[in-house]
Amino acid sequence: MTNATSRITGIDIARGLAVLGMFAAHLGHEVNGRPTPTWLVVVDGRSAATFAVLAGLSVALFTGRRTPPSGPALRNARWRVVSRAAVILVIGAFLSALGTPVAVILPSYAVTFLLLVPALRAPPVVATYLAAVAAVVGPLLVALATTAPPGEPNWLLRTLGTDSGLILDLFLTGYYPAVVWIAYMLLGLAVGRLDLGALRVQLALGATGVVLALVGYLGSDALLAALGPNASPLALRLARAEPHDDSTLELVGNSGVALAVLAACLLVTTAPATARVARVVLDPLASTGAMALSVYSFHIVAIAILGNDVVWRTESNAVLGWFIVVTLVLATAWRHWLGRGPLERLMRAVSVGAVTPSGTPAAPQGSAVPRP
Repeated sequence: MTNATSRITGIDIARGLAVLGMFAAHLGHEVNGRPTPTWLVVVDGRSAATFAVLAGLSVALFTGRRTPPSGPALRNARWRVVSRAAVILVIGAFLSALGTPVAVILPSYAVTFLLLVPALRAPPVVATYLAAVAAVVGPLLVALATTAPPGEPNWLLRTLGTDSGLILDLFLTGYYPAVVWIAYMLLGLAVGRLDLGALRVQLALGATGVVLALVGYLGSDALLAALGPNASPLALRLARAEPHDDSTLELVGNSGVALAVLAACLLVTTAPATARVARVVLDPLASTGAMALSVYSFHIVAIAILGNDVVWRTESNAVLGWFIVVTLVLATAWRHWLGRGPLERLMRAVSVGAVTPSGTPAAPQGSAVPRP
C-alpha cells in the first residue's frame, strides 16, 4: 500500500523532472564540451537548482505548511530539519567517497538545510526577501573568494586565513556553495507557505517564473554586451549566467525556470480537464520524484559500478536513456508495491515526526491540496 494519494502529485512530478535532469547533466552525450542534442543544455545547472527550490518547499510542507511553526512545534521542526541534514550529509559523504566524476550535491544540501533552520518561522514575504538578499550577497562572496588576478593571492581567502578545506568548499568555494544555494531553498520555503492548490497561486508562480527567467538570462546577455570583453574578471563573473557560475543573474534565471516548471506540473495535475489523465500518464515521474533521494543516490552508485567512462566517454545518449528507463520502471514498481523509497524510509526513521504549529502530528509530507 502506498501513500501516493496523500501527496501533491505536481510537486513529485517536478522533483522527478529535476532528478532526471541531473541524470542528463551527468550522463548526456557531449561533443566539444557541448550537449548533443543542443537542447539538453537546459538541464545543466537548472535541474539542480530546481531540486534545491523543491527541497525548501518540502521543508515548508513538513513544518506547518501555510502556517509557520511556533512554540513546541518550532522546536520539533528545527530538530527534524537538522536530523534530515545529518542523514543527507552521511549519504553524501559516502557517495563522494566512491570517487565518481560527478560533483555530489548532497553534502552542500545538508549544510544548506542547516542554514535554513533560522528561517523556519518566516512568512512567505519575509522568506522571499531573505532569498533576494541571499541571491545578491552569496554570489558576491563567492565571486570575491574565487576571482583574483593571475598570479595574485585572493584577498578574501587570505583574510579568512585559508584557501582550502572541506568546510570552506561547502560554504563558499565548492561546486555548490551553501551561501549561494540557500537562496534557492529560501525561495522554496516561501513558495511552500502558499496555497499551492489555488489556481491564482499556480498562475502567479508560472508568470513570475517566466519573468525571472527572462530577466536573469537576457539581463546577463545585455550586461555582458555592455561591459565588453575588457571588463575586470570580477565584473564579468558577476554578469555571467552560465550553468554553475553562481552569479545573481544565474540564480534569478534558474529560479524562474524552477517556478515555471513547478507551476506547470501543479496546473496539469489539478486542472479538471487534465488532472485525471496527467496523474496516470506522469505517474512514473511522480514515483521517481517521491523517492528522489534514493534515485539520486543509486544513480551515483551505478556510475561507480559501471566506471567513469559512462560519464566521460559517451558515444551517444544510450546510457542516459537506459538510466532513465530503468529508473522510471523501478521507481514506479517500488512505490506502488513497497511505498516509500529505502533512503526515504531511513530519513523518516531518523527524523522526528512532522508537527503542526499546535504541536499535533501533521499530515504526511506533500499532502494533497484540493483546488478551491
